[in-house]
Amino acid sequence: MIAVLPVRAGRLPAGADAAVAACAGRALVIGEQPRVAAGSLRAELSELRVCEAGPFAPSRWAAGLAPLLAGAGPVVLPGSPDGRDLLGRLAASLGWPAFAWCTEVTGSSVTTTRHDGRASVRVPVGAPFVATLVPTAGRGHPRASGGPWAITVADVPLAEHDVREAEVVDVTDADPAEIDLAEADRIVAGGVGLGGEDGFAALRRVADGLRASLGATRPIADRGIVGHERQIGTTGAAVDPTLYLAFGISGAVQHTAGLGTPERVVAVNTDPACPMMAMADLAVVADARATVEALAARLGRP
Repeated sequence: MIAVLPVRAGRLPAGADAAVAACAGRALVIGEQPRVAAGSLRAELSELRVCEAGPFAPSRWAAGLAPLLAGAGPVVLPGSPDGRDLLGRLAASLGWPAFAWCTEVTGSSVTTTRHDGRASVRVPVGAPFVATLVPTAGRGHPRASGGPWAITVADVPLAEHDVREAEVVDVTDADPAEIDLAEADRIVAGGVGLGGEDGFAALRRVADGLRASLGATRPIADRGIVGHERQIGTTGAAVDPTLYLAFGISGAVQHTAGLGTPERVVAVNTDPACPMMAMADLAVVADARATVEALAARLGRP
């Protein structure tokens, strides 16, 4: 198996390390400044290929990569927007089946979800395939040591493929309130300890002030206070932010299993012994709603 990592401006997509780890360290990095991006990988590498291919062009990339990947076995892409965009095109170019949003990928099977995440299904696959892997699958990767792999410059004749590509009209900065939680660098999340609509209205103001994305636990999503796309956990979004602020969240395993490995966790709860407080870098024993309202006022968004 080999991981194919589409990169923009030398930045790895969310889930790059998970894809490389699933492929025992075999990776092909393609896009703008792929060598720079490869230097940010945390997963151990056994084989690294880089291809300077310029701005993201999924149709041209798929057509050019197909001959190179035909004998490489199953191809694993990160479950990022660009990975998902490349999935169908690459599968079509190779003539292989495609499997989206998998939680586990091996050389002969994939494990994916069905029924809005309520069921996990293992699918045996007897032929090569292309799959996307959820960004936080297999988290806790060892940091790459800098060797002893060799860097191979992949010769991908992209210019030879005159294919119809989608026209990029404009590229704008991501809105933290709208982006996929899996892509979020900062997340502020609330649980039942934050209360109802009023508490989450204040939390949204805090998220806006911190340029962070809003998240929640399943009970909050089930009540309709936030959409299910904002739910974090085993039956919701799998995230891996740099900063995670948890207000009124006890830290049930169904929630924490979707958290990845944030660099910093701040938890606010009245129960100092709850699991979320135990995993926090900074644990504040206080009323979550009162703290959120005070923080919103401090940020100038009362």
